[in-house]
Amino acid sequence: MIRFGVIGTNWITDRFLAAAKLVKDFELTAVYSRTKERAEAFATKHQATHAFSDLNEFVSSDQFDAVYIASPTALHAEQAILCMEHGKHVFVEKPFASNQREVEQMIQVSRTNKVLLMEGMKTTHMPNFKVLQEQIKAIAPVRRFVGNFCQYSSRYDRYKEGEVANAFKPELSNGALMDIGVYTAYPMVALFGMPDHVSANVIMLDSGVDGLGTMAIKYPELTADLMFSKITNTHVPSEVQGENGTIVIDKISDMQGLTRIDKDGTITNISVEQKQETMFYEINHFVELVKAGQLESPVNSFENSLNTIKVLDQARQSIGLVFPADLK
Repeated sequence: MIRFGVIGTNWITDRFLAAAKLVKDFELTAVYSRTKERAEAFATKHQATHAFSDLNEFVSSDQFDAVYIASPTALHAEQAILCMEHGKHVFVEKPFASNQREVEQMIQVSRTNKVLLMEGMKTTHMPNFKVLQEQIKAIAPVRRFVGNFCQYSSRYDRYKEGEVANAFKPELSNGALMDIGVYTAYPMVALFGMPDHVSANVIMLDSGVDGLGTMAIKYPELTADLMFSKITNTHVPSEVQGENGTIVIDKISDMQGLTRIDKDGTITNISVEQKQETMFYEINHFVELVKAGQLESPVNSFENSLNTIKVLDQARQSIGLVFPADLK
């Protein structure tokens, strides 16, 4: 049994724990929140035996072996490093950290302390992503990747009324590129590696982060167009376009709805069944890695996480979006 602690008591942690119930050898034993009341309430809700409001006490506890970090992005690196320095395996919700420098520091601490570190990007663990990797061979050579994920934030209405939620705060390293764009960048990197050139165009909000945008990506033999938004919805799928056909992806974040359309017009549904609790696959993978004594995921590898944050950094550089975390 792998005992887990969690940092963050928001909706994504609720979803994580709902999926974790399906994972053999997962047990929640500890909860950290900035207030004792919230930590205790969340622990009671999820039947955890220990609640903490002091981070140092939390990481020093011997009541858990691994931790899931779902705090704001600007806190990921500091909290992950502290946990790893206390011998905890660390599963960090995407995006991994604020910038490349922080990600490199996290990886170094993981290696020094010989603990597992993995970015929580569920897409690459979905069964349909494995199908996509195989089916790409049938449409090769690939010439274009179109990643489209635009999702109107439930917090945007409050933002327009004057309440700036965490999702729109530059001091927390947030915004559409980081929160949503990562869902288009990570699978691209996992499929095709690090691109040669990255540029972006965005609509900036008064709070100091982007509300929506696009990334234009260039590889030696293909291009990629990535669209992301927290202030509009999309009803257009993503695509992998090859000279011998196209694979259409209805929802890229969950890899739902894969259709291959061959050059001759033949249409084939290539989707496989996936669990409704979509975070199950990444959690199960992480638990199996811990049990096996592995220190790096072969799927959400350090290379993939580093290349993804490099893409996000280059996109921000092209639009002049600087986070306070970049200046430390």
